[in-house]
Amino acid sequence: MEVLELDFMRTAYLVGIVVGLVAPLVGLLLVERRMSLIGDGLGHVAFAGVGAGLVIGVEPVIAALVAAILGAVAIEWIRARRLAAGDRALALLFYSGLAGGVVLISSAGHLTGGINAYLFGSILTITDHDIVMTSLVGALVAGVVGAGWRGFTAVAIDEEGSAIRGVPVRMLNLLVAVLAAVTVAVSIRTVGVLLIGALMVLPVMITGLFAWSLRSTAVLGSALGAVISIAGLTVAYYANFAPGGTIVLLAAALYAVTLIGTALVKR
Repeated sequence: MEVLELDFMRTAYLVGIVVGLVAPLVGLLLVERRMSLIGDGLGHVAFAGVGAGLVIGVEPVIAALVAAILGAVAIEWIRARRLAAGDRALALLFYSGLAGGVVLISSAGHLTGGINAYLFGSILTITDHDIVMTSLVGALVAGVVGAGWRGFTAVAIDEEGSAIRGVPVRMLNLLVAVLAAVTVAVSIRTVGVLLIGALMVLPVMITGLFAWSLRSTAVLGSALGAVISIAGLTVAYYANFAPGGTIVLLAAALYAVTLIGTALVKR
């Protein structure tokens, strides 16, 4: 294929596969906790981190990672102490993160078309360094999810019952939030901070329509995320579309088709 002869597309495919595999693993834990939108909220905070990085001269992705982790810790601290409902804490992340990012980026003089690469992803900005970092972080996230699978799923299904049985609920909830933040930060180049939440959740929503267990949902959702990433990048290349938006639109369309199909089969 012509597209595979291009170095930057091969690089984009590798990063897209890793992101597509890892994002749904974390997304499943968020969906089961009824916090599907936390990826979007952390994306907005990561956007503020990008702005801060441009202002102080730090690599934007590293700044986004730090900001997203701090945001994840903050929202879990607020939620655990019931200082505000989960949706209110997310709203705080949405609005303050996006506004902070706009202010910081404008003050740094970078409020131009170039910032779109961080907002919506850009296959032209992906480097060999991104492959290494994304692969290492992806392996770490997948390893943590696999090692703590029983505890994560127990808390997601029944938080109060898990606490009674002595499961470290607060620590596991905080760890899930941090894993989501890390996933958001390393996905900036491919999907963008404003769309990564969709890639975390949509493959899980699709496979949840026909999967037979949480484990099968995780495995199938992860595989589907990788396939959608590859397909989205390919369509984006040939049609000259934004890669992040293309990936998400393909996932949304597939969800609609699967939803209708499963409904017809049940009838």
